[in-house]
Amino acid sequence: MSARANILARLRATTIANAPALPDVKSWFDAQRRDETQTQRAARLRAAMETVKTEVHDTTASDWPDLLMRIAAAKGVRKLLIGTDTPHGAQLETRHGQIQTNQSERLALRRYAQPIEAWRQVLFDDIDASLTLARSAIAETGSLILWPDACEPRLMSLVPPIHFVLLDVATIHADMYSAFTAEGWAKGMPTNALLISGPSKTADIQQTLAYGAHGPRELVLLLRHAEGFVS
Repeated sequence: MSARANILARLRATTIANAPALPDVKSWFDAQRRDETQTQRAARLRAAMETVKTEVHDTTASDWPDLLMRIAAAKGVRKLLIGTDTPHGAQLETRHGQIQTNQSERLALRRYAQPIEAWRQVLFDDIDASLTLARSAIAETGSLILWPDACEPRLMSLVPPIHFVLLDVATIHADMYSAFTAEGWAKGMPTNALLISGPSKTADIQQTLAYGAHGPRELVLLLRHAEGFVS
């Protein structure tokens, strides 16, 4: 028997007389949780994300398409990638079609509606920005939670230089434990569960920070409030 096998055998043969009690995670988080309003939680998220160069805008359920198109125009975005058969994508398409602009200046919307093999070069070379919906967010860490699926694949948040994210303020959790429990993560998760806190960035040995090295160089968050919101 090899030394490795001998050590493993001894470990497996060892019995634990009394299993240690599991930590009471819920009680710990309950004791640490802040007594705050939804507005205060959204402010915490915003402050954390702006610290790492995320661009944050307040909007409402009806106004966000116009806001997105204004921001896109200001950034020179000509082609915006949206998901397939999503309610927010359909809302943007409807509003986009209602706005009459000069055709040469008009923002073009493109759905992610075919396998990557069929349009890889277009995605990597010809798409300026993308829009995805955040499942929720975590105020404590300043993180967006994205669950990519067939309608909004992972590449939508990875490849285009500018990533627009739509987030409902009501889905902002105080901390990660709250997100896990409230959303029932234990019941099943996607292949990719993403926590995004800002645009892609990296630094060399001289600590020179560069954006867009491994993903979008800009992250634009649209905080969608209920109608009647006043900033």
